[in-house]
Amino acid sequence: MGLLSAITGNAASRDAEAVGEELAPILADGERVELAFQLVRDQFVFTDARLILIDKQGLTGRKVEYQSIPYRSITRFAVETAGHFDLDAEFKLWIGSDPTPLVREIRGGENVATIQRALATMVLGG
Repeated sequence: MGLLSAITGNAASRDAEAVGEELAPILADGERVELAFQLVRDQFVFTDARLILIDKQGLTGRKVEYQSIPYRSITRFAVETAGHFDLDAEFKLWIGSDPTPLVREIRGGENVATIQRALATMVLGG
């Protein structure tokens, strides 16, 4: 995993404590990072209260969007694994009553099972 996985687009695990320190300015008091994944410049961060999707934009990556999704607002989710010819895995989240899912791709799918487990644990009340 590590640098090569991040460069090729695979979701690489990140140290939850380090990510928690980086995100300290936007975390609620007492909120803890449980899991984090790096995908090139973007990140998926599972805290004990919400999922934070971090999208670094532009050439320099200085512009950053932090999309917070409280677990209680996720009504359904799906994780699609990569196939032989389609190398991209993806996860879909349905938020509230919106019929259109939020879709994020994960190349290589190395951590698809871990992401699926995290979603199941957090959304289903783990």
